[in-house]
Amino acid sequence: MRYLIIRLFILLIVMINTGCNFHRHGTTQVTNNKLKTLILTSADVYGPLARTVSQQLRINNIILVEDNKQNKNDTPILRLDKEVQKSDTASMFINGTTAEYSLVMNVSAQVEFPGKGIYPISTTVYRSFFDNANSVMAHDFEKNMMVQEMRQRAAEQLVRTLLTTLYTVRISNNDMIPVSSSA
Repeated sequence: MRYLIIRLFILLIVMINTGCNFHRHGTTQVTNNKLKTLILTSADVYGPLARTVSQQLRINNIILVEDNKQNKNDTPILRLDKEVQKSDTASMFINGTTAEYSLVMNVSAQVEFPGKGIYPISTTVYRSFFDNANSVMAHDFEKNMMVQEMRQRAAEQLVRTLLTTLYTVRISNNDMIPVSSSA
């Protein structure tokens, strides 16, 4: 009897999540076949930002194709412009040393639709970071981990913004792709 109740409860949860259009965080379904392929360009194609954005595009079922003459004529292009990181003092100890930093990462890009135009997109991620002068090694490791996490969040937001832009751009003269409600 107990197992039957547990199974029914799990079945109920699955049905509720299916009925409310639940999907995994960070993914948006692309329904138009014209938008399933994309060219990704960057000044540093093998850099951490380009790799992270490429990974996010693949998670969202976007196929990345090579930047060649044939693909340029009919495939949208995502150009990663720059990643800017800044840190400012957020708080100080009584002795005047920095206790907490405010980290800011700004990522900008642009999407070019062949024959339709260029659309700039950008995102900004904020984090605070506590400075412990007694453990320099841990400080550097923690800061690097935080920057990687910020880059991951920025890539997710950039891809979400890209997909929203894809949905709002006129793909052909006759139809307009509906705006996505999940972005």
